[in-house]
Amino acid sequence: MIDLHYWPTPNGHKITLFLEEAGLEYTIHPVDIGAGDQFKPEYLKISPNNKMPAIVDTAPADGGEPISVFESGAILLYLANKTGRFFADDLRGRVEVNQWLHWQMGGLGPMTGQYGHFHVYAPEDIPYAKDRYKREVLRLLGVLDKRLADREFIAGHFSIADMAAHPWINPYTKAPLDLEPFANLRRWHAGVAARPAVQRAYAIAERYTRREMTPEMHKILFGTPETK
Repeated sequence: MIDLHYWPTPNGHKITLFLEEAGLEYTIHPVDIGAGDQFKPEYLKISPNNKMPAIVDTAPADGGEPISVFESGAILLYLANKTGRFFADDLRGRVEVNQWLHWQMGGLGPMTGQYGHFHVYAPEDIPYAKDRYKREVLRLLGVLDKRLADREFIAGHFSIADMAAHPWINPYTKAPLDLEPFANLRRWHAGVAARPAVQRAYAIAERYTRREMTPEMHKILFGTPETK
């Protein structure tokens, strides 16, 4: 059994995508970031960086005590290794998946988060920051579009790299990006979205009330600097 500490954000969606695709038994424990649940002492024991999501595996492969994992990329890797699915069996395949997972964790996610902060949530209009992060996100989308020119999925087969990247494509309805130049990315994104397990994963978000995100909430989620 996997205990998933979750709230409906792009990083939260990554984990429900995996769990639904793998058919693992899991229980959701809501972490209402608007109410400050991520700062509760009991949650900090499993996620010391006060971020969401986190998991607790109550039946780890070694048969020992429950294992807790925080950081969405680490969770995906843990679950992939636990189940033997959505990673790769060979060395070169694992390298492909792993490097694109880290590309998302270190680039697409943080830069898109900064884009959203300065275009939607920042209390000040800072044109330099808005332009900087928009250009960087578009550059990253271009990298992914090129990668998908000759393959159906990011690493060739459907993997945790796709699960990590998919929720971070154009996630801000109040600041939409023009995806028209990225035909390969749009084809891939629609294909992943059409998967039944992915649809179930995104539907989970409807069970939880999303509050209007304030700049303070966005800072907690994406680590953006507070604007004075």
